[in-house]
Amino acid sequence: MAASEDTQPIEPDADLTRYSRQMLFEPIGEAGQRKLLASRVALIGCGGLGSALANILVRAGVGLLRIVDRDYIELHNLQRQTLFDEDDIAANLPKAEAARRKLQRINSNVTIEAVVTDASHRNIEQLADGADLLLDGTDNFETRYLINDLAVKTHRPWVYGACAGATGLSMPILPNETPCLRCVFEQAPPREMNPTCETVGVLGPLVTRVASHQATEAIKILTGRLDALDRRLLSFDVWRGRAVQLNVAKAYDQGDCPCCKERRFEYLEGKHGSSATTLWGRDAVQVAPPGGARIDFAAVADRIRRAAGTEPRFNAFLLRARIDPFELTVFADGRAVIKGTGKPEEARLVYAKYVFADDLR
Repeated sequence: MAASEDTQPIEPDADLTRYSRQMLFEPIGEAGQRKLLASRVALIGCGGLGSALANILVRAGVGLLRIVDRDYIELHNLQRQTLFDEDDIAANLPKAEAARRKLQRINSNVTIEAVVTDASHRNIEQLADGADLLLDGTDNFETRYLINDLAVKTHRPWVYGACAGATGLSMPILPNETPCLRCVFEQAPPREMNPTCETVGVLGPLVTRVASHQATEAIKILTGRLDALDRRLLSFDVWRGRAVQLNVAKAYDQGDCPCCKERRFEYLEGKHGSSATTLWGRDAVQVAPPGGARIDFAAVADRIRRAAGTEPRFNAFLLRARIDPFELTVFADGRAVIKGTGKPEEARLVYAKYVFADDLR
């Protein structure tokens, strides 16, 4: 009997040697590995889930990974965000760039793009351009619904993941074949009923558990093994040692989803969202500028220095300064995270006074 393509001896190949143990796994083989090497993935969010996902997929050999993240690294991140260390904090690096630098040292054959920005209805299509798969490393329903809208509209697969405390969820989504996110969760729960890492904490083992499931399903999709895809919603409780598999197929078969059934892409069309976003549990507000703005860090630093007498720190990616009682982190795309307030109106005033001026281009 002639050997199949997957069981043919693999010729020595510098690009494939590092994946030899992965290719020995029969459902992947050399053919699956080559599909991975040709794949393109957009990862939205590079916190706990995102950094673990990026690490797994770069080691697995995806061809291109585009990492989109709006945030910077803080000390409390290091408990669970496995790509970062204290040197990254000292270097004042945003998460996407710190992840890119670390991952490029792990696998120099993967193309890794770092995009330091907030995914929104204005830019999500550009951020996902060319991607075969979208991955959820976010921490809020608004962005997840945005990813879901784009995935359904463009008929692209994506993998949902969420975790807080000791519990987590994960589910692969194949538009028009499996339930989409709004089939299962038509409306986001109120923030006060939606626990987050900032409000209830999170266990590091939970993050890696959820991300491992997400990455496994992503690899199945990228290698074309849809027959092996776990199409259920998985719920984990790592503290109690429980995992529940929920068959949610009826949510698509019998539901009347506003997104995948009625083709209403409300998040993608910008009908939901705000220029000022309260970062719950962090005593902070993110303020976004009018579309297309760029920041002159030197000019902003000069204005803050004169007003507050502090010495701002900035590099090519972000500026950080303290103006009591606020801490400002300003990004190159014009966004700012203002710590010391949970009030959007107050944050907008601080932003207008110290950031938004003639420096915007």
